[in-house]
Amino acid sequence: MSDPLILAIPSKGRLKDQVEAWLQDCSLGLDMSGGDRGYRARLRGADGVQVRLLSAGDIAEALVAGDVHLGVTGEDLLGEQGPGSAEATLLLRPLGFGRADLVVAAPRSWLDVSVMCDLEDVAHERLVRTGRRLRVATKYLAQTREFFARHGIADYRIVESGGATEGAPAAGIADIIVDITTTGATLQANDLKILEDGVILRSQAHLAAGLRADWTPGGLAAAESLIRIFEARAAAHASATLIWPGGDDDPILPELEALGAVRRPNGLLAPLALVPRIAERLTSAGRGPVTASRPDFVFETACPPWDGLRAALEKTDKRVR
Repeated sequence: MSDPLILAIPSKGRLKDQVEAWLQDCSLGLDMSGGDRGYRARLRGADGVQVRLLSAGDIAEALVAGDVHLGVTGEDLLGEQGPGSAEATLLLRPLGFGRADLVVAAPRSWLDVSVMCDLEDVAHERLVRTGRRLRVATKYLAQTREFFARHGIADYRIVESGGATEGAPAAGIADIIVDITTTGATLQANDLKILEDGVILRSQAHLAAGLRADWTPGGLAAAESLIRIFEARAAAHASATLIWPGGDDDPILPELEALGAVRRPNGLLAPLALVPRIAERLTSAGRGPVTASRPDFVFETACPPWDGLRAALEKTDKRVR
């Protein structure tokens, strides 16, 4: 098929494994080109989709540049793409994995520094006393500058980190750091503490769209199909069906719908958290037996991520060939 939809996924590491498991869970398998080390793939179960394997950072850049239509990468990496990146991309769905917090961390020996306003005082005092600005080691320049500006901190300079950022204070390269962390264990091992209000972003892997990409009718059709599959599987994970004899027109249905359930043939589709409550209400009212089961997919007519993508492309006046 000409003009395929291009989906970029991570090429290595734990995030690659998580993305492949997510696709497999959605009944979408990968056929690699050139073996396991190939950088292109075909997505089984989705026509008109070409898969490219890139680093997570390169995926963020490609989404902003419009080189790919859809991609899976971290929200923290998208936030580093500079001015205009927010207008060039659209977050479609958080995926629940690849979690990492972008944080401000200072030495634990700084007992009088626990929040960002304390850091402001230290930075200003250091500049007045020594003529030197507070040194901040980070790979996340844009988000650091934005966050520090929101907290009124100006007396600092960034030391770009090319290696293990958490080791910069101990090595004397920097005073504090801005870096990502999952458990905080590495920060603790380097005698660093996260400031109480120093969480810049709670990031996770997202499915995102590149609004500057060349969106052809075929690409849009493939995107809609793919997004609907992802949404249907996510809805299935969060739902259960309940059926019982006479469930089609049971007079108790409006009461259960008011709780958040939705009518389905012979019964209801309900959020998982409500299943015990609904089942108890049914059995106590003499209905039964009640069978609760998990669907594989829940395809709804409405699909907010797809509707959001169409609206965003129309807003940017993106011409579709």
